[in-house]
Amino acid sequence: MFRAIADVLRQIGSAIATVVTLPFRAVARLFDGASSTARRA
Repeated sequence: MFRAIADVLRQIGSAIATVVTLPFRAVARLFDGASSTARRA
């Protein structure tokens, strides 16, 4: 019983972590692209 609850909480935690980190990854990719294009110019 407790193992099932812990499993669900772990899945919820990983989903929240993914949602929280996605915008930061997108921003990092944008800045990385901008810096690489600035270097080329």
